[in-house]
Amino acid sequence: MPVHLQRELDKLKKSILTLGGMVEERVRMAAEAIENIDGDLARSILKTDYEIDEKEVEIEEDCLKILALHQPVAVDLRFLVAVIKINNDLERIGDQAVNIAERVEILAKKKGVDFRFDYGPMAQKAENMLKMSLDALVNMDVDLAFKVLVMDDEVDRIKDEAYDLIKAALQKQPERTGYFINLLLISRHLERLADHATNIAEEVIYLIEGEIIRHQDIDELT
Repeated sequence: MPVHLQRELDKLKKSILTLGGMVEERVRMAAEAIENIDGDLARSILKTDYEIDEKEVEIEEDCLKILALHQPVAVDLRFLVAVIKINNDLERIGDQAVNIAERVEILAKKKGVDFRFDYGPMAQKAENMLKMSLDALVNMDVDLAFKVLVMDDEVDRIKDEAYDLIKAALQKQPERTGYFINLLLISRHLERLADHATNIAEEVIYLIEGEIIRHQDIDELT
């Protein structure tokens, strides 16, 4: 491999991990904002969303530049393809953190509702999935990536539980429809966040094994 190409790929890996760290921090903040219904923390997430957007664009431009100048093949091309997709998923995770922050900001203004759903376990699982998918990328650990795929079902189960409980609470307090809708949307955003973490894990598997596993039964793969 030409020295210049290797240098650019190493720089690109550092950039995608930097973005991953930024996104992890936003997800941590979003989880804390949910737990405490912290409107101030939610607003701080909203104010810094541009940082993730700018980094995502920078990484995409770097990928396209490498493709144009070096025309990589084989494993190097696979790495670039994976980074482009992971870059997009990380930006989408940042968007989900923003969506959560918007819901929390609204909930923080509403008082006197006698209902809370504990999103702590769901948020923790989504956080762990993101961390594990990025660790799998750093260490090229296919087994860790597969563990992320299994955890996605656990997040889906909690989302369904939240839906059932919130629906029942809404029937008892129909005058609080807006509150419950926002509470329900938080579960949707956390579920989507976990989906994007799963996508990253799938791209790591593709990078390591050269196999696209999307839409395949996880039980058959593991």
